[in-house]
Amino acid sequence: MDKLFAKFANATARLTGSPPAFLVCVLMVVAWAVSGPIFKFSETWQLVINTGTTIITFLMVFLIQNTQNRDGAAVQTKLDELILTSQAENDFMGIEKLTEKELEAMHARCTEHAKIAHERLEKVNAVREARKGKAAAKASTKTKAKRASAKRPAARNAPPRRVKVS
Repeated sequence: MDKLFAKFANATARLTGSPPAFLVCVLMVVAWAVSGPIFKFSETWQLVINTGTTIITFLMVFLIQNTQNRDGAAVQTKLDELILTSQAENDFMGIEKLTEKELEAMHARCTEHAKIAHERLEKVNAVREARKGKAAAKASTKTKAKRASAKRPAARNAPPRRVKVS
């Protein structure tokens, strides 16, 4: 029964969340609105749309909630497995069951860790940039020296110029 309902809920959520389903709903509302003058905007005419939308909304709430619950549980299970198989702290296992205050404390702790990590990263990047700058300056100095030494031998090996004396 659970598998059958899960399949039905998934299929219904996928179908009703599609653009064609939205378009069908819009067309139904437009058709209902256009039919207003025909039914002289009677109470029965209004009751049709109210009852229809109420029933659909009521049923969809349960289907969507079921789908979201299963998706949430699947994501939590995947995250728990990643935590267990990594170097992450096992304190994060099952935090979705904590109280609001406990979650806020964990979030504050993570925010502080992230701030420290960001500061370390900025320092590492600054050191890298400084090293790149020194390496570039050194390379530039070598290039200039090579250019200068390349020009000198050519000038020494050039044949002497003859000057006309009058």
